[in-house]
Amino acid sequence: MGRLAGVSVATVSAVLNKKGTVGAESRRRVEEAIGRLDYRPDALARGLKTGRSHVVGLVVPDVTNPFFTEAMGGLEATARSRGYSVILSNSNENPEQELQNLNLLHSRRVDGVVLACSSGHTAYERLATRRFPIVFMDRLPFAGFSGRAVIVDNSGAAYAATNHLIGLGHSRIGIIAGLLDLSVGAERLAGFRKAMQEAGLSIRESYVQVGDFHPESGYQCGKRLMALPEPPTAIFACNNSMTLGLMRALTECGVPCPGQVSVLAFDDFPWAAHFRPQMTAVAQPVLELGRQAMRMLLAAMDPDSQEAAEIKDPQLILRAELRVRQSTAPPPGC
Repeated sequence: MGRLAGVSVATVSAVLNKKGTVGAESRRRVEEAIGRLDYRPDALARGLKTGRSHVVGLVVPDVTNPFFTEAMGGLEATARSRGYSVILSNSNENPEQELQNLNLLHSRRVDGVVLACSSGHTAYERLATRRFPIVFMDRLPFAGFSGRAVIVDNSGAAYAATNHLIGLGHSRIGIIAGLLDLSVGAERLAGFRKAMQEAGLSIRESYVQVGDFHPESGYQCGKRLMALPEPPTAIFACNNSMTLGLMRALTECGVPCPGQVSVLAFDDFPWAAHFRPQMTAVAQPVLELGRQAMRMLLAAMDPDSQEAAEIKDPQLILRAELRVRQSTAPPPGC
């Protein structure tokens, strides 16, 4: 390239790395040579030299869930603004696949990983021994985890959502909880139980259905709730995918919402406002979740970064918002 541009190797390097002072004419010739040769820097070679790949990994449990797609949007925008690229990987809620994905990312020398861990166990302990920068997003790997994480106040949000149903006059309230070995599943159920207990309402065990955060489980749980001798008059579905399954079950059973059963969803997406009825939902700050997870990872990867100076606590807990629409109403007869 230097020969084509008629300049030294040092001048080419200065232009490519945006370092040093290069005359306008020399810079023009180098840039013209870059274009003619369609030159692309060897990122791997540069990474071996600097010890940085400027690539980070994102591992999610369900790439088809719009929640994780939106979170990636916030994460990737932040990463790109700081000169990083993102490799997305899907674990399919499988801890073995999660470990394989993490090992692959580590072998590819990514600078760090943001992980929304799968159910079951997680590879956190193995990664910790490698001193590999990692930030947990949305889900914690185990109860009492005190490492780097950006999460939502799931218990508080579920508590507020349940109180909304209680305030409308419902006492027969069902819940379709998520996987209880995941922090998000356990915390949302805990918030529901707390609200019911404080209101002096009994929690019928038949009203507590446990799904797996996927639509089919929401459907099956909804069918079981509607088949009870005394079905609930309100149902709290603990994620967007299970809400879709629940609404399918209510339609098949000929149960009008909210005329016979009110439905409240945990997760708010554009389709929630276009449902008929429009869906009352807990709105998580998903873009901010991804953005803050990437900022925390930047702080972990570079102690001299702006993020490291600003982020003092290892965990950030974001607040959700209850958006009341048409799918919740007083119970029949009230």
